[in-house]
Amino acid sequence: MHIKVLYFARIKEAVNYSTEEINLPDDVQTITALKNFLSLRGDTWADLFNGKQTVRAAINHELVDNLATIKAGDEVAFFPPV
Repeated sequence: MHIKVLYFARIKEAVNYSTEEINLPDDVQTITALKNFLSLRGDTWADLFNGKQTVRAAINHELVDNLATIKAGDEVAFFPPV
């Protein structure tokens, strides 16, 4: 499944870029699973996405919780709470 991911504010600064296209494995279908998938990229990613920090998510410009389902072609944005 192919999606676009956007990073904002301190998340963008920590990972050093603002957007990327990702091909997800079949078992990554929720925001929680996506955060877990991203956290495997290394220490910086783990610090952001392992659940110890609050990271909000939106799918196609709509705020969602961690159980929200991701579909092919979705745009997922991550940002800190405001």
